[in-house]
Amino acid sequence: MIIDHCDKTISIKIVYFGPALSGKTTSIKALFSDFGKDEEVYSIESTVDRTLFFDYGTVTFQNQEWALKIHIYTTTGQDFYFITRPITLRAVDGVIFVIDSQEDVYERNLTSWRELISYFNESIEDLPIIIAFNKQDLEDKFNSIDFLKEIGYYNYKNIDTRFTSALKGEGVLDCFEDILRLILKKYYNHKLVSVIN
Repeated sequence: MIIDHCDKTISIKIVYFGPALSGKTTSIKALFSDFGKDEEVYSIESTVDRTLFFDYGTVTFQNQEWALKIHIYTTTGQDFYFITRPITLRAVDGVIFVIDSQEDVYERNLTSWRELISYFNESIEDLPIIIAFNKQDLEDKFNSIDFLKEIGYYNYKNIDTRFTSALKGEGVLDCFEDILRLILKKYYNHKLVSVIN
């Protein structure tokens, strides 16, 4: 979080992370579509329309005095460009971990989760995360409870879950609202932001 008292802006960074083809780009596009900002998502893509570096967009909320700017990124899922992922995650305030819920890619989700953990080590316990079980519109989905048990979800207090279908735009806005809630709760608890009656 960056608080600029001169410009009266608060900036927050949210990153969609997850394995290749899990729906990160589709999620960010669905989110911006919900805000009527379809044309304000920028992508750096390869020649086969796969995310090369990241997708990016900003959503701004304004009150009478302050502007809240939420910078939203996706990481590339392709392992060939994995070196870009930790760069995109720098100074992140919250992560939406997008899972491909299809049974045959269960292990790929676990590998991606372990990679995310490796970038933060112990500080992962202080990072707000929403786990989005995406592709709920498809059949042959794995059991989400099994996945949560395997990653030790119940030991964390900073993680929440949602079920989404990014292709249909279902649950994407809920994920965004939930990660924002977790981020603001964290900073409130750390006394970095306060509530004024």
